[in-house]
Formats: sequence, C-alpha cells, structure tokens
Amino acid sequence: EGAAHLADALRVNTSLEVLCLEQNNVGPEGCRLLADALQVNTSVKVLQIDQNNIAPEGAAHLARALRVNTSLKDLNLRDNNIGPEGASHLADALRVNTSLEELNLRWNTIGDEGAAHLADALRVNTSLETLQLGDNNVSSARLQEIEDLVQTRATRRANP
Repeated sequence: EGAAHLADALRVNTSLEVLCLEQNNVGPEGCRLLADALQVNTSVKVLQIDQNNIAPEGAAHLARALRVNTSLKDLNLRDNNIGPEGASHLADALRVNTSLEELNLRWNTIGDEGAAHLADALRVNTSLETLQLGDNNVSSARLQEIEDLVQTRATRRANP
C-alpha cells in the first residue's frame, strides 16, 4: 500500500531528486508500481532500493522504466536477490538507456551468466561509469572484462 501512495506522488512530483527506500520490503509488486511512476517522473536522479527482495520480477519492472527514464543517474539494487535473470533484464535496458551513470548490483547472486549479459550491454551503453558487482559469484576473468569495458568507455569520453 505504501508503494502505491509513493508511486502516485512520484508521477506528479517535479522536485524530489533522491529517494531512499532501503530495507522497506518493497518486493516485486512495489517495484512494479515504482517503475510505472519512474516512466513519467523527470526529477528523481538517485534511487536506493537496496535490500528489498525485489527478485528477478522486480528487476524486470525497473528495467522497463530504465528503457524510457532519462533522469535517473544512480540506481542501488544491492542485495535484492535478482539473480542472472534479473541481471539479464537490466542488461537489456542498459542497451538503450542513456542516463544511468552508476549501478550497484552487489550481493545479487548474478554469477557469470548474469555478468555476461551485463558485459554485452556495456559494449553498446554509453552512459554507465560505475558498475558494482562484488559478492555475486562472478569469476575474476568476467569482472576484469567488465572493468576493461567500463574503463575503455571512460577513456573515450575523456579523449573524444
């Protein structure tokens, strides 16, 4: 119920820039409501929704919002049990999103499979500068690949 009221407010709000919902039991359904609002909200730049057990379904809802939202710069999804499926949904959104600069996916059990989806997305994404993947059972080789992709893009931005 709380997420529904918050989503209603976000649809019309034009001044809120930081929204912290850490440990609020948002879950997948709350994520659906927030994602609907984020599709039209143009003021929220930072969303902290860590430790809310959003699962892959919640990640799918947020990915839908990321495809069209142009204001969100920093998204914290730490410790939300999104797994490789949720990482895949987010990777699909990153392919078209041009505003997100920071994404925290620590402690989400995405493994190498989910990290591979993210690496593929980073090959075409032009905005992401920081991607946190610690504590996800991702191999050192995959983490190095992702770090290299992010670093290459940062170098390109610095030397156009």
